Amino acid sequence: MKATSGMGALGNVRVLDLSRVRSGPTCVKQLADFGADVIKIETPNGDGDGAVREGPDFQNLHRNKRSLTLNLKAPKGREIFMRLLANADVVVENYRPDVKHRLGLDYESLRAVNPRIILASISGFGQDGPYAERPGFDQIAQGMSGLMSVTGFADQPPLRSGAAIADVTAGLHAALGVLTALYEREHSGQGQWVHSSLLMSGIALLDFQAARYLMKGEVPQRSGNDHPTSMPTSAYATADGHINIGAYGQPIWMRLCETLERSELLQDPRFSTDPLRVRHRDELNTELARSFSQQSSAHWISLLNSNGVPCGPIYAMDQVFADPQVQHLGAAQTLQHPQLGPIQVINQAATLTRTPAQLRSATPALGEHSGEVLMQAGYGAAEIEQLRREGVI
Repeated sequence: MKATSGMGALGNVRVLDLSRVRSGPTCVKQLADFGADVIKIETPNGDGDGAVREGPDFQNLHRNKRSLTLNLKAPKGREIFMRLLANADVVVENYRPDVKHRLGLDYESLRAVNPRIILASISGFGQDGPYAERPGFDQIAQGMSGLMSVTGFADQPPLRSGAAIADVTAGLHAALGVLTALYEREHSGQGQWVHSSLLMSGIALLDFQAARYLMKGEVPQRSGNDHPTSMPTSAYATADGHINIGAYGQPIWMRLCETLERSELLQDPRFSTDPLRVRHRDELNTELARSFSQQSSAHWISLLNSNGVPCGPIYAMDQVFADPQVQHLGAAQTLQHPQLGPIQVINQAATLTRTPAQLRSATPALGEHSGEVLMQAGYGAAEIEQLRREGVI
């Protein structure tokens, strides 16, 4: 029954996509880009995602999919879903945990129809526990995970990241879980339930900052652009902009001072070791700022890189996609949209040499593939038309 592209690492995988907004679609995008046959199941009135369909966000998240409209609250809608489920590999949803039970789409119900099914559930706070029924949003998770407590400057309030990092990371963790479950199923023949949450993903993103607390009881504080435990790793103003410097460890610190022709800094006892440079970060930054302000960003980036000191520009978005290395990597990919014409979306970040990701098609129109999907599931033309009249699809 599967009608896939026949190409890509996941060309034999069928995904039923019940997800909305960002975290779930991020998960599904990973699978779709590598060839999975994704059926995006949407409400007949198309009000589930809360985003403008022709807008850049929606178009970027939902490429490489087919669209089926389906009223899952109607008995016939659930019947159609279960028929599709029988030949599916993965279901992805990011409802609040209670919603899937009300719709009869919980893991046990799905497993009864298809024991090989893998259900990926993404939530704000987990599938159970005291906060399970709370609505989850990226900024809420950023705050509760501790991310905002370490973002921003010490004398300013906590600051959210400029990107939806909890949403995106929860989606990526879910995709990793799905791929792991698909691999394990090759041995056991059984599916399983994969969970990820915005809260846990935000905590995981903290990495060494969370480890500092767990291992040593240190509560990390905001330190602006300065690295909390290694200096000089920070952002510095130049004559015409700003650059990042990553002078981690003694050898790179020495090369930085030599490049700046500031040998006296190597003799300064305040800066003789990494812990001391962290302790005296304000004085150190004042000294370095004097040097960096004398020349342009391009001057310093060229000179520092040639001397083995990690550094780079701080770009606005238009500068990002104009950068020659970004263009070489193909970070922007052009798709042909039937109504919008050629559009650019963000390319897949993971590269596979033999079975690479492919951006095959733009986001489908609402219900564009309803008839096609149902015919492949065994419904006749008259049945499909009747389902349309009844508002089931």
